[in-house]
Amino acid sequence: MNTIIKNTLILAAITVVSGLLLGVVYDITKEPIAIAQENTKQEAFRSVLPDASVFEDHEDFDADNAAALLKENGYNADDITEVTVGKDESGSIVGYVINVTSHEGYSGDIQISVGIAADGTVKGIEMLSISETAGLGMKASEEDFKDQFKDKNVERFYYTKTGESGDNMIDAISGATITTNAVTNAVDSALVYFQNELGGEANE
Repeated sequence: MNTIIKNTLILAAITVVSGLLLGVVYDITKEPIAIAQENTKQEAFRSVLPDASVFEDHEDFDADNAAALLKENGYNADDITEVTVGKDESGSIVGYVINVTSHEGYSGDIQISVGIAADGTVKGIEMLSISETAGLGMKASEEDFKDQFKDKNVERFYYTKTGESGDNMIDAISGATITTNAVTNAVDSALVYFQNELGGEANE
């Protein structure tokens, strides 16, 4: 009996110490992790909207309203998580960066930053988080694929597996149609939000 009590106390002590250590490690690492994530996001912003020198949170952004808007337009698997205003050195709005999370990825959620100029031109896209299949879906993070969206002013994008041409056509990644569809829909979701919530304000 004494052995059982002794072992139980030892296990309890180990559990308590382990919990305390995990708490200490979390407190130590949470700020550096947050800083690293913010730096990654800022780099993505500069990449997709290079004409902007300053990025500010869009004060009127409402995630629930954005979700309703996407649903109305048939984009049920995407969430707009953040909208940032890009301004030049004089303080004029040059465009917006819209962060979208797609739940249609083959291996999980895909988080994308979409830069859209004030005239509605997509200036670029950047992956914030993607974990698709290596050699297939992960090709969505390569420049050759992302550049298909760059500097295009279209209402919507569509992907093609037959090489169909046009500014609004995106060549599907061979063997990764699901990933292609997820990214294309995410960019289209950003366009829907811009056209309905930001386009008028940006062009005033």
